[in-house]
Amino acid sequence: MAENSSTHFKPALGLLDATMLVAGSMIGSGIFIVSAEIARNVGSAGALVLMWILAGLITLIAALSYGELSGMFPRAGGQYVYLREAYNPFVAFLFGWTQFGVIQTGTIAAVAVAFAKFTAYLIPFFGEQHILFAYNGFTISGAQLLAILSVILLTYINSRGVKNGKFIQTSFTLIKILLLVGLTVSGLLIGAKAEIWNANWQHAWEFSTVAVVDGQTVTTLLSGLALFGAVAVSMKGSLFSSDAWNNVTFIAAEIRSPQKNIGRALFLGTAMVTVIYVAANLMYLAVLPFQEIAFAANDRVGVAAAERIFGNRGSLIVAIMIMISTFGCNNGLILAGARIYYTMAKDGLFFKSAGNLNRYSVPGRGLWIQCIWASFLCLTGSYNDLLAMVIFGVLVFYILTIFGIYILRKKQPGIPRSYKAFGYPVLPMVYILAATALAVLLLIFERKYTIPGLGIILLGIPAYYLAKRRWGV
Repeated sequence: MAENSSTHFKPALGLLDATMLVAGSMIGSGIFIVSAEIARNVGSAGALVLMWILAGLITLIAALSYGELSGMFPRAGGQYVYLREAYNPFVAFLFGWTQFGVIQTGTIAAVAVAFAKFTAYLIPFFGEQHILFAYNGFTISGAQLLAILSVILLTYINSRGVKNGKFIQTSFTLIKILLLVGLTVSGLLIGAKAEIWNANWQHAWEFSTVAVVDGQTVTTLLSGLALFGAVAVSMKGSLFSSDAWNNVTFIAAEIRSPQKNIGRALFLGTAMVTVIYVAANLMYLAVLPFQEIAFAANDRVGVAAAERIFGNRGSLIVAIMIMISTFGCNNGLILAGARIYYTMAKDGLFFKSAGNLNRYSVPGRGLWIQCIWASFLCLTGSYNDLLAMVIFGVLVFYILTIFGIYILRKKQPGIPRSYKAFGYPVLPMVYILAATALAVLLLIFERKYTIPGLGIILLGIPAYYLAKRRWGV
């Protein structure tokens, strides 16, 4: 059968491809949207930029730490393998379970919905308000339909070989980087106004919440636990926009010279995206009054800025940019995710068919299983709901993985390490402490979303024993 006609992955991706997978998986629609929520939660220009800088630094520390692990275990599945080697198959399964249940598939769904929402600028049929089916409170909108169709299309393309996915990933990422840099430079050169910039920075470092009550803007200064909560909720958005950099580790078996190129790609990709994100937010502050950032229509800050720069054409320009950005982002997420399920299946902890490669040397069944669940999630939650559920699980397993570096230094000291975690032992521990504090704050202030996310992780406990009984080897 076609599914069993190949037994080995083919290393077809070089350093550029790996770097574009890191950057392309990170850049979706978040940079165009989440600055509005951050602005409302922290209330000042300096605080807004600080949230993006902190997210970038935290992400960079984590990526540099993963460089050591990727050099030790350059295998398909990446982070799943790191957790298995540092802890045991049970902890690795919880990661794979959560990745399949909400992290990877939930992110795919959220990005697909964002792609559809901005496609509606060009084709109103795919708008969120265009209801195609309704029954007993359940509805399917044009946006949900397009989101699902885009996931199916990208799954089909990637099921035909890694070279197809590589071409889309590298080309779309290069295009969207150029477009985002172009928008930022245009804003700073054409749309920037000195009076707007100066006004935005008058009270740059006051932390406050901003809300509209009875048509009036109400500002409430933050202090104590409320301040930390606002920071946590804000960084939920900036971290989500900077996430998915770890996807490059999942496809290690298909990268040439993975011991060196994965670590390099992690550094280059995360550093580049961090600079672009901070620059984009400085552009927003040069073009838009702070109130317009905080209360942009439907949180579409990128659209508001582009309309200031390019006039009425601005919304169309940004809509096309986000369509390209999210389509390319989801290609990377879909391409990489199935490699986790492949390795889980080889360990006897997932559907056995997901552990087979098709005649194109990719895990075709795993791709389609992922497609089905991600498509279901497109029908169940809004962008922000999925975002909040995803980021909690992401933090939990990043913390465990980076702590695994300390364990493996003692447990397996003899394994060659082409890279050493930068700043070890201090910087990895800084990440662990910061991410733990953020996760706890999200549990306190975002319970509606993080409790279900925690519940999904805990459901993995009985699922592990069921999987061992069903597929165990």
